[in-house]
Amino acid sequence: MASTKTARPAYVCAECGWTTSKWVGRCGECQAWGTVDVAAPARVGRTQAAPVAAPAVPITQVAVESARSVGSGIGELDRVLGGGVVPGGVLLLAGEPGVGKSTLLLEVAARWARAGRRTLYVSGEESAAQVRLRAERTGAVDDNLYLAAETDLGGVLTHIETVGPSLLIVDSVQTIGSADVDGVPGGVTQVREVASAVIQRAKRDGIATLLVGHVTKDGSVAGPRVLEHLVDVVLQFEGDRTSRLRLLRAVKNRFGPVDEIGCFDLVDDGIVEVPDPTGLFVSRHDQPVAGTCVTVTMEGRRPLLAEVQALSVTSSTPSPRRTSSGLDSSRVAMILAVLTKHCGVNLGQHDVYTASVGGARLIEPSVDLAVAMATFSAVLEIVAPPDLVAIGEVGLAGEVRKVSNLAARLREAERIGFKRAVVPAGSEGLDTISSTMSIRAVHTIREAMSCLDGSAAS
Repeated sequence: MASTKTARPAYVCAECGWTTSKWVGRCGECQAWGTVDVAAPARVGRTQAAPVAAPAVPITQVAVESARSVGSGIGELDRVLGGGVVPGGVLLLAGEPGVGKSTLLLEVAARWARAGRRTLYVSGEESAAQVRLRAERTGAVDDNLYLAAETDLGGVLTHIETVGPSLLIVDSVQTIGSADVDGVPGGVTQVREVASAVIQRAKRDGIATLLVGHVTKDGSVAGPRVLEHLVDVVLQFEGDRTSRLRLLRAVKNRFGPVDEIGCFDLVDDGIVEVPDPTGLFVSRHDQPVAGTCVTVTMEGRRPLLAEVQALSVTSSTPSPRRTSSGLDSSRVAMILAVLTKHCGVNLGQHDVYTASVGGARLIEPSVDLAVAMATFSAVLEIVAPPDLVAIGEVGLAGEVRKVSNLAARLREAERIGFKRAVVPAGSEGLDTISSTMSIRAVHTIREAMSCLDGSAAS
């Protein structure tokens, strides 16, 4: 008599759907940890037709007034969102610990409440008294702002029903748990359940919802990847711990662009907007010094002036050091090789240090020309004109390549007060720049280096 084999349970990864016959701690497909769990048993039968909440209508008859964005009261946040917060929209704000996520959202809640709109702030990491102390320090106290310290999903839904807010803030989604689902708060199953319940309630009642999300060591949003698919907007709040500047970027936005950034300054009494952050990335010198050059980088649609500094000293070791801060080290190494090959600069016996000013991270290829000119200036002790900006990508053949949005970059430099510019030859839109700026169009990096004697005339 043949023995009947018992079916072994299958395990599936919550991130990518990879399946295996036994449990493992790390997914064999996407390499994520802790995402493999027992797969739900297959259901027998097919889904039948069911009643619908509302019949389908032509798209021309769908009312859009209820989905119009509403200003949050913070201009930089509205810029990133594409106009404001959408009723019923769910936004996920992620960032490293201590970057200022809670401070920013508490300011959003306070300004929303001051406009006479009821706001509910649910904290799973702090008590209501602790949030109140922070609100007093930042001036974010208002009678329309309701606080609740809650870590149970059922309790959160009860608070929503009781308060009836038009804006809901959950800080953070990883600290909320449901008693109906296995696992600890922050786990894959719990995060999916909590997010789904909150999103369903937000869509049903038209509540604008802001969720705070933790990040992993590599900076990505913690929890299942499906969390980012469920929400309407994913924002990344980032900044260097040694700098007060904070940047807000849109990673996903169903209601607006994803190429805008917002700038904020983290001060002692809260967080403030920085509508014009250019001065944070450009240093002021009493006397012109060698080894500096200013460029214009694009952060989303916003042009920002940034200064590149370089220092060259005689090396005391057989292998000269190449150190970069705020710049792409691989591109800096390439630029140093191009200078050696096409400009005759001997860097074999020199340590070269390059850095950006103010903690700015310059990874755009358009900063190549500024890095090259700053390094050339540092090695030969030639002072660059203080009113000069350099914009362009440098190729391995020594050519200077065109970059995007050059006209917008030059207009920003002209607004700040720069009078000269070195740009790639053949760039479009140069005729839209006023005649007050002298523009030198160059084909090669050797031509660009000749501008360091102050003769950057057009």
